[in-house]
Amino acid sequence: MLKTIPLLIVMVTLMTGCQSAYYSAMEKVGIHKRDILIDRVEEATESQEEVKEEFKSALEQFSTLIAFDGGELQAQFEKSEDHYIASENAANDLSKRIEAIEGVSEALFDEWQTEIEQYTSTSLKRQSQQKLRQTQKRYQTVIRAMHSAERKMEPVLSALRDNMLYLKHNLNAKAVGALKGEYKLIKQDIDALVVDMNASIADSQAFIDSLK
Repeated sequence: MLKTIPLLIVMVTLMTGCQSAYYSAMEKVGIHKRDILIDRVEEATESQEEVKEEFKSALEQFSTLIAFDGGELQAQFEKSEDHYIASENAANDLSKRIEAIEGVSEALFDEWQTEIEQYTSTSLKRQSQQKLRQTQKRYQTVIRAMHSAERKMEPVLSALRDNMLYLKHNLNAKAVGALKGEYKLIKQDIDALVVDMNASIADSQAFIDSLK
């Protein structure tokens, strides 16, 4: 993964605010758009794993909260709220990484198509065009899977947010008990999210393998 990027490249990107300048600077140090795409898909895959774990942890803590019998409710509420915030942060991070993938993939495919037009050999041009189409098709499978999983995050976050607000305004045993029905619904949504995340992660890994 491209964990260490020369300071100059970062400065160029910040000063220009232009992705094309970033890609150009990266190419000068031997890192091409294909490498960046692979790196970003890998990072998004890691983010999906993090989202799964954070959401499952939030569900576990919510289960602990609604089953709480006696003791300090405030402390359990604060733990649940912390898990919600961590889940929200993980979800936002994943959305940003998906957006970054879309940015570099568009640049890569545009460049690839432009370079295809420079071939003088009809045979090589045809082979490269076929390879481009195959890569774009695999990419579309990956990005659709990521967006499908991404769409399932918001209902879970909304439910967790609503429950945290409700408890914040009604922090007592009766209010906690009233949310037991909500747990089942949230669990169903998280289970569906995990299934989609796993499918997306598998598609992402297959795509990465095809580019290496």
